[in-house]
Amino acid sequence: MENQQPTSFEKLNTKIKNSITLRLLSIAFLVLILLIPTSMIESLISEREYRREDVTREVSSKWGGSQTITGPILTIPYTKYIKDEEKNLIQTKAYAHFLPDVLNINGNLSPEIRYRSIYEIIVYNTQLKIDGNFSIPDFNELGINETYILWDEAFVSLGIPDMKGIKDNIDLKWDEKTYAFNPGIETNDVIGSGVSTKVSLDNKLAGTEEVDTTKKSFNFSFNLNLNGSSFLSFIPVGKETNVSIQSNWVHPSFNGSSLPDEREITKDGFKAHWKELHLNRNYPQQWLGNIHNVYDSSFGVDLLLPVDEYQKSTRSAKYAIMFISFTFLIFFFIEIRNKKRIHPIQFILVGLALTIFYALLVSLSEHIHFNNAYLISSAAIIAMIGSYSITIFKSGKLTALMSGVLLLLYGFIFTILQLEDYALLMGSVGLFMVLAVIMYLSRKIDWYAIARGKKDE
Repeated sequence: MENQQPTSFEKLNTKIKNSITLRLLSIAFLVLILLIPTSMIESLISEREYRREDVTREVSSKWGGSQTITGPILTIPYTKYIKDEEKNLIQTKAYAHFLPDVLNINGNLSPEIRYRSIYEIIVYNTQLKIDGNFSIPDFNELGINETYILWDEAFVSLGIPDMKGIKDNIDLKWDEKTYAFNPGIETNDVIGSGVSTKVSLDNKLAGTEEVDTTKKSFNFSFNLNLNGSSFLSFIPVGKETNVSIQSNWVHPSFNGSSLPDEREITKDGFKAHWKELHLNRNYPQQWLGNIHNVYDSSFGVDLLLPVDEYQKSTRSAKYAIMFISFTFLIFFFIEIRNKKRIHPIQFILVGLALTIFYALLVSLSEHIHFNNAYLISSAAIIAMIGSYSITIFKSGKLTALMSGVLLLLYGFIFTILQLEDYALLMGSVGLFMVLAVIMYLSRKIDWYAIARGKKDE
């Protein structure tokens, strides 16, 4: 009876077994294949993060969203004549905007954590005391004839993005008079959403028609009780703007166009003070119409959660290819040095176990602290791969070695996640050391002899 000729698949399988190069290439191919489930895990993490953002927006829509305080701004309408297509003069109303000389904002920020489903959302209430003064408006610098100015229609506006957050009536004290702010603003030249009130710019002496030439400014003050979420910011519309905020939140992040001149963060909260001058921004103290955008000059504070589990899970998943590669490399060296046959299917199963780690991590971190989730997930995967390895290696010593290497790798990644500012340095040094160890352990391996030995078998 003639011997049956080996099939093409059997020939390829034999070549892979006997060729170190083909063996390494096949392992590299398996690593690339495992990037597919890894990318699916990263998509899952992003999906869960988007879900949290949706929940945050839902809660914010009912409590109050992120708030940016703009103003107060004094606006005075004036009559303007323009020509239509038929060269006829048409009378319209335009607006001149004046910013305060001095703007002082002092307040307390009281955050709290609200829970919706499994998610934590930061909301806050802020009590602000705002005061300052405006100079007497001077239209000569703007080139407007005073006969066109509508002094009786002057109003003060305050920008508040989410009006739902206003908790008390806002009463403006303007010199000796008091005015109540009302919702809405007559023009959107500067502020898109907020409150406004008409004010008197009469600077005549009481009971006479004589102008008070000694009057140089209008003083103002009011209190603002406001709900919001995530962050609070301010627009430095004053010629000199001073903002002082204190809070019991211990995880602030200061951002925007400028950082605080003074800040103090302790276990009891933080204090921050900003001082901004008109020279620090790119718009003047007065202008006509909507030619300037003031929002680029905003600054403030973000209220961060102590641990962002999705950010850390995403960062850990970025090391997946390195983790899988090193684990497969250890299996490969054990196979070479101890002559243990490891089938590609076994490589794939181990790789899938390493990939499932990230799914376990993100799901557990939604319910418990990230560090505890990492500990439980890594322990479960090490136990799983260790139990599987003992059936492959038939050796407790080799299994312990494999488990120890996994423990070191998980510990290394955990350390990188904790040292965010030094992650690149730590990762580079770690990779250098791992490569150095691999080169040292493999320095006496005669790869050609191993290949010849396989052929002899």
